[in-house]
Amino acid sequence: APDYDKSQWIKEKEKLGLDFPNLPYFIDGKTKLTQSNAILRYIARKHNMCECRGCRGGGAGGPAGRSRAPPPAGGDTEEEKVRVDMLENQVMDFRMSLVMVCYNPEFEKLKPGYLEQLPGKLKLFSSFLGDRKWFVGDKVGCRPGGARGGHPQPCSPPAPPQLTFVDFLMFDVLDQNRIFEPKCLEPFKNLQDFMERFGALEKVAAYMKSSRFTKMPINNKMAKWGGK
Repeated sequence: APDYDKSQWIKEKEKLGLDFPNLPYFIDGKTKLTQSNAILRYIARKHNMCECRGCRGGGAGGPAGRSRAPPPAGGDTEEEKVRVDMLENQVMDFRMSLVMVCYNPEFEKLKPGYLEQLPGKLKLFSSFLGDRKWFVGDKVGCRPGGARGGHPQPCSPPAPPQLTFVDFLMFDVLDQNRIFEPKCLEPFKNLQDFMERFGALEKVAAYMKSSRFTKMPINNKMAKWGGK
């Protein structure tokens, strides 16, 4: 908030019961968290978005009518989990490379070098996405099909490819770079399509049209770029 100063945070931070007082912090009932990625993963787990969902079987599992427990909603394969973990950290490095430029007193001197290496970094993300709709959760899951005669039935209808929390990270960091250099995504159609697809999600689109959404600032007012 623009009218806040550091002293107000210092007065409050020791009263919140946080293990490691810091900003941002997140309180959900008895759960109290700091560290951005820990907060993000907590929210993602609550909404089943840590890894992509596989098929969820349903109905009876045998003649006695025993229920068949569905597979975990998290990633079905180690490959999916690895993609989530790897991309989460790659996005962090990518974000920090822009942050280091934006907060540097030599911003104007460093900007050309950042823009020179930007296409190479975006190409890596483009290759990683490939022809998927989402960066990890492109597997088509299925809705429970029940059981008939003691045998599970095929899932119907198929569920759409699933988002994971790293898609939110990617949209955010790509959008920041698109603001920094509006033409940077033009050589990468799949990244452009991803941005359009994500931005068209019903709740995302509604939020971005609301008064709660602000495109700028994206950095602290101390930054040489993005702080206004």
